[in-house]
Amino acid sequence: MKELFQHAAITEGITVRVAVNFLPEQSRIEAGKWFWVYHIRIENDSDQAVQLLTRHWRITDGRGGINIVDGEGVVGEQPLLRPGDAHDYVSGCPLTTPQGSMEGHYTFRRADGSELRAAIPFFPLAAPATAG
Repeated sequence: MKELFQHAAITEGITVRVAVNFLPEQSRIEAGKWFWVYHIRIENDSDQAVQLLTRHWRITDGRGGINIVDGEGVVGEQPLLRPGDAHDYVSGCPLTTPQGSMEGHYTFRRADGSELRAAIPFFPLAAPATAG
């Protein structure tokens, strides 16, 4: 099954694509815990290599609460993407509400030493309606 990327943002030749899915088997709705998995693909369509240094996420829950997450790399890696390369990874997000959203940016270092902040597109987190 080919994954469908529902959201994308392009910044100076760096494309960030996102596919997100609610995981009922990882959620505990009766305990007020919902869980999503997201697949990110970063594509380098620029003319020079870039290395991912840091990530910045803004995670908003259904009550408007905001959680900022900053860190090095993605899932323990700081991939180097040459022109034409892509990097994929999968991660997850728990919330205490059945809906919310995520957005953010990655900071890359170009081969010439300059830095680039590439947008991560806004994407909603929405659990399907459940009887209850």
